[in-house]
Amino acid sequence: MSIEFKPMRSLIYVDVVKEDYRHKLKHWLYRYHIADSISQFRPYVAKYAFYPALPTPPEGERFGTCRMQLTEHYWLVNPMTEEFKNKAFTEYFPVDVLKWQGNIPDDEDLSNGKTVNIEGDDARSTGGDNGMPPFIFAFVPICWEEDFKGSKRTAEDGPNYRWQFVMKYPEGVSMEEGDKWFYEEVVPKFQAMPEVLRMLSSKIIQEVNGCPYQRVVEMWFDCPSQWYKAAVVKAKDIKKPSWAKYDQFPYLKPRFEISSIFLTDIAESDNYTQYHGYITMR
Repeated sequence: MSIEFKPMRSLIYVDVVKEDYRHKLKHWLYRYHIADSISQFRPYVAKYAFYPALPTPPEGERFGTCRMQLTEHYWLVNPMTEEFKNKAFTEYFPVDVLKWQGNIPDDEDLSNGKTVNIEGDDARSTGGDNGMPPFIFAFVPICWEEDFKGSKRTAEDGPNYRWQFVMKYPEGVSMEEGDKWFYEEVVPKFQAMPEVLRMLSSKIIQEVNGCPYQRVVEMWFDCPSQWYKAAVVKAKDIKKPSWAKYDQFPYLKPRFEISSIFLTDIAESDNYTQYHGYITMR
């Protein structure tokens, strides 16, 4: 056996399909999932954190906005190899979690009144081919690959309204063809907008776990109004690519070709240092 040393960052986009489920999903995350995760990967994950999603801004739905949280890991090894197939404990992952996140139909009854557990790794490959959005688990380089704007910005420059999104080009459009549009149209337009304070991007390492998305992009703004002015109003000037099936920027199918999340600078829970178990309000 040979563990593959491969420092990487991973991004998991967690959606919640309706407010009736938010407290239930949060209960599972904090009551079970954090503890299960730390028990499993503490020796080879350097950071494990939750960043709550900010409210969806106006017209954010067409950018495939996720409404629950971003889960972030910093891996020291590649966990998607044969050496990690045997786990002492099976992760507690009730099938309802996939309903709450929108990866299986909300009205699908798989439990027959009972709590049915599924393998966590199976859950993370759910969606997409069943007509529902795929579970977004993207491995990216540990450092950003491309810095397009704002490299001199510091924490003293003020809090940032972060727009992070993953994207893929439509079926039949090569990465090279899609990136030509991205570099020639998208990047220069946003670089020129004073509303954009920071802009970074990396390619997703698809070979790790078959993530369908190809690229992650992050832009910072002062507030949602500034995001709207840039991404909705001014982005109308971004040329529609010949391969697009949609008439409005970003010209991609929400939740299948683009998924977004809006964040602050800091985590709600840096789980190694802040999590102390599921301690309820009295």
